[in-house]
Amino acid sequence: MAKRRLRTGPTAALPAKPDPDELLRIVRLADPGARWDGDDIVATDVRVCAPVEADTELAGGELEKVWAVRVAAEGPLPLDFFDRYLAEGLAFRLKGLAVCRGEVSDPADDQRSGPAVILPVRPGADELAPLLEQDEDDEFTFTAGDIRAALVPQKGQPPAVQELLPFATELTAIELRGDEPAKLGALALELAEALNGLVVDRWRFRVDAAEDLVPPAGDPAT
Repeated sequence: MAKRRLRTGPTAALPAKPDPDELLRIVRLADPGARWDGDDIVATDVRVCAPVEADTELAGGELEKVWAVRVAAEGPLPLDFFDRYLAEGLAFRLKGLAVCRGEVSDPADDQRSGPAVILPVRPGADELAPLLEQDEDDEFTFTAGDIRAALVPQKGQPPAVQELLPFATELTAIELRGDEPAKLGALALELAEALNGLVVDRWRFRVDAAEDLVPPAGDPAT
């Protein structure tokens, strides 16, 4: 039964069985309203299934032991790929690998995207000026040293930022890109403080410290 269940839905393949309370704490970074439903965790139209021990082939033989946490969508997702983001975000924080549609990946190796600052109101250039320098040729792009930033409308409503919604007129994201996660996190938190926003990582998990964006120490394959 477990193996059949694991064939559907994005899955976090973990090297050790996660502590249940820690698993719930992490899921609540993506959806503060997540709750227990038996041994599973239910978030916004998503079910995070209880960890089950799985064959090492699930993670392509990269892990000596595999504990699989499957994420299943149970309704319209509040954000495109929210189920996949949940699986990848869990894998990142618990030193594991992500499995989606038969493909195994290490979320800690993916540096193509960075954190975002979600704001309830689109800021003006003057509000961003203390921390970001606007590009001369594009009113939507900015820089801060070697960090690049883009001002874009937020697609969907990440559950992690629900507390902004009562005051939001148009959710806007300041997406940050750069090579040093800790520096990105520090700038994101400064922007959030200055503009009354919230910081989320690439998987739309809430970030409260710059260190949350740094890959956990240790090799997931050990």
